[in-house]
Amino acid sequence: MIKGNGIKLLFVLFLSMLIVACSTEGSVESDPEDNSSDKGSNDNVVIEDEGNKRDEIVIAVNENFITMDPHNSGDRNSNAVQGAMLEGLIDERDGEIVPVLAEDFEVNDDATEFTFYLREGVVFHDGQPFNAEAVKANFERITGDQSLRLYSRGFNDITDIDVIDEYTIKITLSQSNSSMLTKIVPARMISPKALKEEDLTRNPVGTGPYKFVEWVPGDHLTVELNENYWNQGQAKVQKITYRPVPENGARVAMLKTGEADFIFPVPTQNLAELEEDENIIVETNQSTIARYVSLNTMKEPFNDVRVRQALNYAIDKDAFINVVMAGFATPLDSVLPSTIFNYQQQELYQYNIERAKELLAEAGYENGFTAEIWGNTNSDTVRGMQFIQQQLSQIGVELEVLSMEEGTLSERIYGGHGPEEAEVEMWYVSWGGFPSDTDHAIRPILGGNSFPPAGGNSAYFSNPEVDQWLFEANATVDAELKRELYGKVQQKIYEEAPWIFLASDENLFGRRADLEGVYVTPNGRIHVGYAEIK
Repeated sequence: MIKGNGIKLLFVLFLSMLIVACSTEGSVESDPEDNSSDKGSNDNVVIEDEGNKRDEIVIAVNENFITMDPHNSGDRNSNAVQGAMLEGLIDERDGEIVPVLAEDFEVNDDATEFTFYLREGVVFHDGQPFNAEAVKANFERITGDQSLRLYSRGFNDITDIDVIDEYTIKITLSQSNSSMLTKIVPARMISPKALKEEDLTRNPVGTGPYKFVEWVPGDHLTVELNENYWNQGQAKVQKITYRPVPENGARVAMLKTGEADFIFPVPTQNLAELEEDENIIVETNQSTIARYVSLNTMKEPFNDVRVRQALNYAIDKDAFINVVMAGFATPLDSVLPSTIFNYQQQELYQYNIERAKELLAEAGYENGFTAEIWGNTNSDTVRGMQFIQQQLSQIGVELEVLSMEEGTLSERIYGGHGPEEAEVEMWYVSWGGFPSDTDHAIRPILGGNSFPPAGGNSAYFSNPEVDQWLFEANATVDAELKRELYGKVQQKIYEEAPWIFLASDENLFGRRADLEGVYVTPNGRIHVGYAEIK
């Protein structure tokens, strides 16, 4: 038995003779990650208190928010806002599992029992107490509803949820799961009363440093400081207003004029002008985000691997990075970005128009074909889809670019239909995982049991070997065996090409010089827990 307070992930993975206690769950689905733009007025921006100091900030993002239900969300902007209001038992920071609402945890030697010792004296925003019964109510909701995205990400292995005492709870699994702690990371706690009475998509009630005020879809979402927060003294900004602003120029203008205090992402084409402004600081970090075009492998002609490989050969990855990403990216030479643990480089599909044409001809499409490519409405996405459209036209593939507001796009992808009814053909999208969770970087978007709406596998890719290797890798605590199995997974998926593999992003975010404590994590989430205006 090993105590979990501050376990280093890489240490745990390599010292599997002790125990594997970590990996991580995350994201979105693009991240797995919505659009519309009212810029709003300055009424919500420059507010001064008695000391002539601003106590409110505006954060402008490139997409709309889809849902405030933390157990059923995938887009990074929704997850970022949830993170201001909702907390989980544990979190991952810099490759380390750290306590949040759990003060400590223990994991048995075969990773089937997880015991959490909970923080005392914490209350939800509605006054309900946080305790073991509250945790049980949240876990029972996730394990009892197969439509929730967290269900298939490890929670379906849970067999027992036992309240040991008021502040101790034990989770038992049906089988070893060496990455279960990281599956628990995104399971943010909701008030038991809200679980029964509230519309969780619209009204989150958590324990976090900020509490929900209002959400006007397409315009803004506002949170205010939780004066009863258990960890006082971190966030100091009184109110935060999040605004979806998909148009790049508008988002940059808001930062320059002070109408926004923080924007993400910074459009690469505006980087130079922002860096010249002494009132603005632009920061960057290497992300865990994979950018790709998902290909529906159940639809003709994408059900032919030769077609899928041809599309990969037809895209000049270096040109994509230079033209669309302004150089702030690296080629995606595996299903995993190089920042994800167990990444193994594959042989890149080098730009080769003749090879692409040969493969299309072998598949019976010597004259090409027509298809639709879907994406959201933000400027960078549109530019990326247009680049793909231009590139594929060289091999006779004519694409119709369809940009949709994020909520509409999400409904058409995840709207509850089966694979046979899915309309999507090609989807320009991205997905961000946590650095240490190899399983979550693959299974929710390419696992055979992760078809929408349960997961993000919009390619409807299913390979029995891949699924078996993923299962074996997740069950073992042997670090070398894990790496071997994940290597097989990456090689097989890259060969099968359910995506057009494009790039791994760098995160670019900008802030006013007087704002501190707000930053973007490697998987593309905006963190506001230390927000302060100097």
